Amino acid sequence: MLQNELFNSVIRDSNAGYWELHINPEREIWSDKFCNSLGYSKEELQPTIDYFLEHLVHQDDVALFRDNFISYRQNAVNFKQHIKILDKQGGYKLFRCATNDELPVNIKSEVSLVFFIEVKLEPEQDIAKDNFYYKETAQMTSTGSWYVDFKEKKSYWDFETKRILEYPDDYIPSLKDSANYYAEDSIQKAADLFFNCAMTGVPFNTEIKMVTANKREFWVKAIGKPIYNDSKEIIGIRGVFQDIDEIKQKEVRLQKSIDIIASQNSRLFNFAHIVSHNLRSHTSNLSLLVQLIEDIDNPEEKIGFIKEIKQISYSLNTTIEHLNEIVAIHTNKDQVKKKIKFQESLDLVTNGIGQMISMSKTKILVDFTDLKEINYVAAYLESILLNLITNAIKYKHLDRDPIVEIKTYEIGKNKYLKVSDNGRGIDMKLFKDKIFGMYKTFHYNKDAVGIGLFLTKNQIESLGGSISVESEVDQGTTFIIEF
Repeated sequence: MLQNELFNSVIRDSNAGYWELHINPEREIWSDKFCNSLGYSKEELQPTIDYFLEHLVHQDDVALFRDNFISYRQNAVNFKQHIKILDKQGGYKLFRCATNDELPVNIKSEVSLVFFIEVKLEPEQDIAKDNFYYKETAQMTSTGSWYVDFKEKKSYWDFETKRILEYPDDYIPSLKDSANYYAEDSIQKAADLFFNCAMTGVPFNTEIKMVTANKREFWVKAIGKPIYNDSKEIIGIRGVFQDIDEIKQKEVRLQKSIDIIASQNSRLFNFAHIVSHNLRSHTSNLSLLVQLIEDIDNPEEKIGFIKEIKQISYSLNTTIEHLNEIVAIHTNKDQVKKKIKFQESLDLVTNGIGQMISMSKTKILVDFTDLKEINYVAAYLESILLNLITNAIKYKHLDRDPIVEIKTYEIGKNKYLKVSDNGRGIDMKLFKDKIFGMYKTFHYNKDAVGIGLFLTKNQIESLGGSISVESEVDQGTTFIIEF
């Protein structure tokens, strides 16, 4: 019963009625004021949620009121909304519905109450907007609400949470299944945040990857805070999460573009350095030798200098060829792509270096089952495979025969090629930032030039992809290409 006499008198003198809730639903009642405002007697109405939703509530308001009512009964989650209720004359009256804590005054009551305050009808379009403000806001912002009750050991989701996570309306969430709600690489993070919130009361506000019932991974902004009882004990966690996958994907793509631009700027600087330094060095040496030859009368000495001119000329020509290759990559980046089978491209490459593979006793293990073909530039794909395979052979471990593993796969819409070897590996602490640099070498092979990986990176990035490397000395190297 109501304990606040002041409010009791206000209820009697106003158009407000209430629904008195009990642990035993059979004891629930609707106040006389509520029944009278609709034109019914108490005997004509059944004070049950099923009867209320089926016979009295306008169909547009059923879903929202049901969700709010259940959350209030099971979880003590207060709510307020507008609701249209059928009166005895066959028309609908608009009520402002609110629970105890949502009212502007303090209500003392031994039982839970839901108040119904009649509202003067406004134009239909305004009523509709007001009626659905909660549900529409949740749907438009893709924001779901959830609650975990430690005392009852139960979890609760609102309608939008179930929709976002692609679970049916009758699905009952459970803490035991919580790992299924997060992407594999986010499970530990989710567990840590939840544990800290539950044990120490630390709220969280983070971005994390979740997974739907249909195994679709997506990004959300998750916010949670602890719920305390009167003894200041944490009895649950309440929170919301918002689907931000589209925003996050744009952010990831933007960051990827920034990284590519930074990489291209670095290569442009490198290119300018080579042009200004290497070419100038070659031409200066040539000029110096020509001057020396002109000042020498001895024919034998002149012949010796001519041999040096040949060597400088060869180095100059090689440098210019390398620079031309780089320019050609970016000049031809818009050439027509076509469907290419990975196996066919690999066959062309291995046939061309068959002798090298045979003499080195190289074993090539292939798995193209997940991704058999790709829309790409054939010459670039062959060049990428050729560079990575020949590098694996050139820099093989001295104590074992080379093994090259080549695998393609997909993650969502992204397509990948992974090439791993068991060679000498690269010291990532020393060379991590230099691996794809021009004329950068990491071993002491006489035939090492340091142009292959530089060209490979240029080819991949010119078509909007990226390449990364993982390596450990004496263990091997893995290159991952994202197309």
